[in-house]
Amino acid sequence: MALLYYGLVIVVFLYSLKVLFGSRKFRNLPPGPFAYPIVGNLLQLQQPFHRFFTRLSKKHGKVFSLWFGNRLVIVASDLPVVQECFTKNDTVLANRPHFLLGKHISYNNSTILHSCYGEHWRHLRRILSLEVVSTHRLNASYEIRRDELTKLLQKLARISRNDFTKVDLKSM
Repeated sequence: MALLYYGLVIVVFLYSLKVLFGSRKFRNLPPGPFAYPIVGNLLQLQQPFHRFFTRLSKKHGKVFSLWFGNRLVIVASDLPVVQECFTKNDTVLANRPHFLLGKHISYNNSTILHSCYGEHWRHLRRILSLEVVSTHRLNASYEIRRDELTKLLQKLARISRNDFTKVDLKSM
């Protein structure tokens, strides 16, 4: 029985190595620390994170790659590199990852939060800016927002009337 268990563990481990390192599309990645199968670099993360990323950038360069589970993350840690990413390559880097949750909750990744950059996303953004968060719409909902804020402040005053107390805002 133990032999079967160890054999299964070895097969899963070898398959994970093949999936992680055998794919040709990941051969041209920036350098980075060794990633373990299945968990990637998650076990190597240390707090405070900014110092951890600083150490990695000193060791691997201004641009390096990490694996968070099975998700590839490219980290740019130098201001000119970040500016280049967000000016010259902004349309290439504008897409969002597709998760299973987005498929089921946001109508197959078609809402503005989950859709990829393109004509559909620009159309949704235009609708959002003109119809939902325009000055006219915000002014129209001013009374409702003011009433809700007044109710919140009255409830906070009522709770803390006697002395300073902790107030859990999540329950309000």
